[in-house]
Amino acid sequence: MAGLSHAIYLPRARGNFQPCIFPTCDRARSRSRSRLGGGFLFRSSFAAGAAASGRLLSLSEDDPSPVLSVGFPRSVRMEAEMYSKELDVAVRVVQMACSLCQRVQSELVGRKQDEIESKDDDSPVTVADWGVQATVSWVLLQCFGIENVSIAAEEDVQTLSTKDNTALIESVVNTVNVCLAEAPTFGLEGPEKALGIEEVLEAISRCNSNGGPKGRFWVLDPVDGTLGFVRGDQYAVALALIEDGEVILGVLGCPNYPMNKAWLNYHQRYYRLMSKLSPPTSGSWNKGCVMYAQKGSGEAWMQPLIHDYGKFDWQNCARKIQVSSVSDPSFATFCEPVERTNSSHSFTAGLAHSVGVRKQPLRVYSMVKYAAIARGDAEIFMKFARAGYKEKIWDHAAGVVIIQEAGGVVTDAGGRPLDFSRGIHLGGLDRGIIACSGALLHEKIIEAVDASWDSSNL
Repeated sequence: MAGLSHAIYLPRARGNFQPCIFPTCDRARSRSRSRLGGGFLFRSSFAAGAAASGRLLSLSEDDPSPVLSVGFPRSVRMEAEMYSKELDVAVRVVQMACSLCQRVQSELVGRKQDEIESKDDDSPVTVADWGVQATVSWVLLQCFGIENVSIAAEEDVQTLSTKDNTALIESVVNTVNVCLAEAPTFGLEGPEKALGIEEVLEAISRCNSNGGPKGRFWVLDPVDGTLGFVRGDQYAVALALIEDGEVILGVLGCPNYPMNKAWLNYHQRYYRLMSKLSPPTSGSWNKGCVMYAQKGSGEAWMQPLIHDYGKFDWQNCARKIQVSSVSDPSFATFCEPVERTNSSHSFTAGLAHSVGVRKQPLRVYSMVKYAAIARGDAEIFMKFARAGYKEKIWDHAAGVVIIQEAGGVVTDAGGRPLDFSRGIHLGGLDRGIIACSGALLHEKIIEAVDASWDSSNL
């Protein structure tokens, strides 16, 4: 390995997927292979420019566009080498999923209500939910092999696969194939031919892991905040990798959460209208973003959506994010869910006031709340579920690790780390979830919860 800048283990390619890591000017010299178990160890030295930045990653030999990388500095990459391919693939497939969602949302808002189904809890599920789940499942299976991939995800295939949903199924299949056809744009290989109905349903149904304390599995919320999605508001695509009960890495795609914080001052509908009337130049505002982090790296990153940005300078597209340095509650902003269905606004508002928070809350759908804290747009997120509601792991896994690596703190209301080792629900959760930009704010919220919990009626 002397003189080599990096090495990544790749499982044996499945089907038509032919992964290639780190394309360089001299592919012949860079492809020395060593057999390792059922796959190959691809070794490569970077071209001069890429070596200097340490940021070029690709999974497609015929990648037609400059593709962004995960953006970690060399020292961190060496420590994180064990999961470097997983993180790279996760970032790319979430980028793909965001592109799919943007396309569906633009067609769905105010129209095509027949493409919205209801789950048992009456929450909406759309073509995008199933489309993202099928796309992410297919890509992960192709990249890592069917025997190496286990996925726990929110949607099941039963509602979609009923006989009277033929038109909906066809719409999902078409949406998936349009997305997979764009795979080379994201540095990934798509299928040689379009997937059929059975293949798409199979990809969705393979997301059937029940989680647990042992082994490795992916956690996916294809469209977190579907109600926000169908209303043209905030939502997120959340993907995380859990190993032996610990969240190893998380990727959070926020298609309507702009890179430029100034755009948060505009109402989402007004923003979309003005964008159509006077489209800004490519890369000048960045409508959406993807955030990601790996456990123990001490760093979290954000990059613009390829779908919005187009071809761009991949060496400089990712930027490091950090939580806010605000520690005085009077200057802090707290986030809470938009809907009251599964949380108590009155209790969180009372807690915020009791510790000195005076700003109006930032009410947003989905895990965008985690994104807001991770990059310093807000300082506090509190969620206290109503009696009987169980928090799902896919609603928190990606956001938790991103906030933690950005310098924040996430625990339950008892100050204990969230437990992702007990299946698809957060195990042993003490009252609620508290995420803060720093330890001082977090301690004050914990104390306020203890002082007022008996009167909360939760």
